[in-house]
Amino acid sequence: MLVTRKLLTVVVEASLEQRIGKDLLAGGAKGFTVTGAHGQGPKNQRAGDLEGGNVKIESVVNEASLAGILETLEKKYFQHYACTVWVTDVEVLRGDRY
Repeated sequence: MLVTRKLLTVVVEASLEQRIGKDLLAGGAKGFTVTGAHGQGPKNQRAGDLEGGNVKIESVVNEASLAGILETLEKKYFQHYACTVWVTDVEVLRGDRY
């Protein structure tokens, strides 16, 4: 049976991967996936333009966890880093895993 959850996607500089992963887990996510990412945004720059490029961090979360995770990301990262976040409705099997 399919269950509706939220797919949280974060694109940010690679140096923040571990910090954001910890924040996701602390906020109620049960896991996440990280892949390399590149592209061009409105500013086409990152804080300090650090080596390592960007990563895309994705996590399927339940509705109850989403608001707290978004609040944490906004407070800790949006002002100081090039960070893009979006949320998509998804349907998953084994909804208890999320």
